[in-house]
Amino acid sequence: MTVFFTFGCLFLNFMLNLPIIMKRYLALDIGRKRTGIAVTDTARIISSALETEETHKLEEFLKKYFAENEVEKIIVGMPKQLNNQPSEAVKYIVPVLNRLKKVFKEYEFIEVDERFTSKMAFQTMIDAGSKKQQRQEKSIIDKISAAIILQSYLDSENYKKK
Repeated sequence: MTVFFTFGCLFLNFMLNLPIIMKRYLALDIGRKRTGIAVTDTARIISSALETEETHKLEEFLKKYFAENEVEKIIVGMPKQLNNQPSEAVKYIVPVLNRLKKVFKEYEFIEVDERFTSKMAFQTMIDAGSKKQQRQEKSIIDKISAAIILQSYLDSENYKKK
């Protein structure tokens, strides 16, 4: 009965050209001071920069966000060196990540390579015509980096389906 109902809802959405609503994915670009946060749309097609939060306040922010939004996965950027070894910054990220995994046990955490995302975010700001003062605002770069991490994950997930 449940399968029929689910299929019926999906078919109805398709026939009426309604978007399929799924739980969002959320991405974190964890840093010593700040964490960039991005989320997908409910169809999991695109990522959007959401917020930059102080890392020590991240748990509180996520509790509130999860209470108001349905999230399925948390994608976490893990910095690596060119030789594929963890970078120096991992020692600051791992304790935060381990704490989040304990507090938010119901969510799946996926670690992904986040090499060059800050540089890509900076270049995105230049390409978008951001003024020099805006490009120096690290909180903007952090949330754009999180969006890049998330979009990269979405693209790889879609590639695997093909």
